[in-house]
Amino acid sequence: MSLTSRFLFTPPTIKLSPSLPPSSAFSPLITPSLPSNSINPSFLRFARVFSSSKPTATPTTTMGDAPDAGMDAVQRRLMFDDECILVDENDRVVGHDSKYNCHLWENILKGNALHRAFSVFLFNSKHELLLQQRSKTKVTFPLVWTNTCCSHPLYRESELIDEDVLGVRNAAQRKLFDELGIPAKDVPVDQFSPLGRILYKAPSDGKWGEHELDYLLFIVRDVSVNPNPDEVADIKYVNQDELKELLRKADAGEEGLKLSPWFRLVVDNFLFKWWDHVEKGTLEEAAEMKTIHKLT
Repeated sequence: MSLTSRFLFTPPTIKLSPSLPPSSAFSPLITPSLPSNSINPSFLRFARVFSSSKPTATPTTTMGDAPDAGMDAVQRRLMFDDECILVDENDRVVGHDSKYNCHLWENILKGNALHRAFSVFLFNSKHELLLQQRSKTKVTFPLVWTNTCCSHPLYRESELIDEDVLGVRNAAQRKLFDELGIPAKDVPVDQFSPLGRILYKAPSDGKWGEHELDYLLFIVRDVSVNPNPDEVADIKYVNQDELKELLRKADAGEEGLKLSPWFRLVVDNFLFKWWDHVEKGTLEEAAEMKTIHKLT
């Protein structure tokens, strides 16, 4: 199966906001045809991200105007090429904008940057949770420890599907590969369990921040992991007691350990009671997708 076919899904019906372009405005992902012995692993990791054709948008900031001369080249490209899905506080799609504009704190304060996101919590068969430390080159929250994978469904056909949270699950599968090198076959989209949604706002520094309507996805799978250093500085599996020790160290300011604000919100409000369902094999009993928990 090709990279393209592993990540794209064609739904029977897609309900889009009137502000969105018709389906003909979307183009399938295309990757160049190369001899199998000439493909660079880094190309495989990023080809899908940079080759996709996206709907036309009118960004408020362009790459040439950006004052962020010191921004890592990979992160810069993602910040300007990726189009996040703008939503209202009821999770209705209202438009789209660049990842750059959605994470500018001045835009967040103006109320113009609420967008969909997801947070994946991946457990192995021993019921240990995979954590990642974000790369030092990340624009927001560099070097903080967080859950397995945190990112955004993009403004593209396969990731705008509301039915059965399929668009978000497609995006989660894509980013687990991009960030952690986890193959699609290891994380089938039908194995993700959406358990809830949270709405939160958090500053990163004086310029950047997050304002997200975040889907919380749990999955229990033994997977092959090959972290992408442009995205991930370190990884570790932890059991409940080991996570509690990390929390203690973060609270005490030991070892310079920091946790992402969205991860801490999930830990403080949901994680351990949901972890018990992971161990019992009863995740479906924990799911509650009708409520949007406002934790801002």
